[in-house]
Amino acid sequence: MTSNSLTVEELDQNFADIAPPLTADAALVESSKCLFCYDAPCTIACPTHIDVPAFIKKIMTGNLTGSARVILDANPMGHSCARACPVEVLCEGACVLNDRDEEPIKIALLQRYATDHVLAHDLKLFSPGVDNGYRVAIVGAGPAGLSCAQDLRRWGYAVTIFDAHPDPGGLNTYAIAEYKMHPPTALAEAKKILELGVELHTNVMIGRDIPFSDLERDFDAIFVGVGVGATRALGIAGEELAGVQDALSFIEHLKTHPYSNTKVGNDVIVVGAGNTAIDAATQAKRLGAERVTIVYRRGEEEMPAYLYEYELAKRDGCEFRFLTVPKRVVGNGAVAGLECVRAEPGPADARGRRSPVEITGSEHVIPCDMLLKATGQLPRDEFARDAGLTIEGGRMTSSKPNVFVGGDAASGGAEIVNAAAEGKAAAARIHALLSSMLAVA
Repeated sequence: MTSNSLTVEELDQNFADIAPPLTADAALVESSKCLFCYDAPCTIACPTHIDVPAFIKKIMTGNLTGSARVILDANPMGHSCARACPVEVLCEGACVLNDRDEEPIKIALLQRYATDHVLAHDLKLFSPGVDNGYRVAIVGAGPAGLSCAQDLRRWGYAVTIFDAHPDPGGLNTYAIAEYKMHPPTALAEAKKILELGVELHTNVMIGRDIPFSDLERDFDAIFVGVGVGATRALGIAGEELAGVQDALSFIEHLKTHPYSNTKVGNDVIVVGAGNTAIDAATQAKRLGAERVTIVYRRGEEEMPAYLYEYELAKRDGCEFRFLTVPKRVVGNGAVAGLECVRAEPGPADARGRRSPVEITGSEHVIPCDMLLKATGQLPRDEFARDAGLTIEGGRMTSSKPNVFVGGDAASGGAEIVNAAAEGKAAAARIHALLSSMLAVA
């Protein structure tokens, strides 16, 4: 594994926006295509239910500030969702123009056009509410925690966020593919929410640095948005060899260092076929890897990655080996290959996916000098135990009346927009709880 050999200019080009922003003229033309449906299926398809026709109409009439307010009122993560949301299976996938065999409205690019206006002009769209005397702690400064914080501050709650990272934003800052969104955008998005008067403590891990019981003592309610934990181990021999690492660590290093500082192999294997696997594979290729192979033990139809992510990886030159089961990491001190066996589809599991049945005598080795694990993440069991919360089916839940869980910790892993929706829903439940206490007092 060596430092990549591409020039700074080549790397910058490889990691430039995959979907560049619209010009003013292009935004006007695109917004004029909208039919402004009364019962807009695009709005229904969005987990945060942004009023898409309303924000597009405001763009068409030149009211960018009003358009952004519609978006960010419904979805505080509107900046990042415009860049990294799977709109093909959500709002744009639901656009009625699809039924007419026409291209759907470019909702994501229009959303970016409006929300970029806010960042470019440093606009203040919302204000904190009158102090109501209640304090809420939020564990995790990712999309769920930040979305929860925005609504709570607008209702007058004192909000304090604790996060283990040096910067806020969660996966938006540290794990979204660099060609989709750069960290400065995630940080600017977080800053807009923090400017409402949210107190932020970074490099603080609840449970390690501050007991969860201290939060229960000092705050009236708590929202837990800690995400999910470590990448699942492959559980095979040789996994400890140099050159084997988890995909999220690889992506985080890329996003927090100059591109030229991130080492990449010439022959890279990514184990797994979810969206994180695709992000790791495409970014390894864009860093200069000569060959990137995605190894997945099930078939093409079972892969968790979205179709458009799959197509992107193929366009970037990534190779896919389906029905290929890893058995052993090969190497002497450092990874030199992955021994696998071929498989055929077997019986379906509880989720309808067919389990692989290994084919005897099909053992083979795929050479590599770097192996990235993208095999899903484990729930935060230790945090849950310390906080007195429960893990059920990989999802964290709370039976405590003033402790609420949302985002990936509760879902097991979903999209930015889902986390934003859950953060807002938790804020509403906290508001209902504390408002009732205020009324009694």
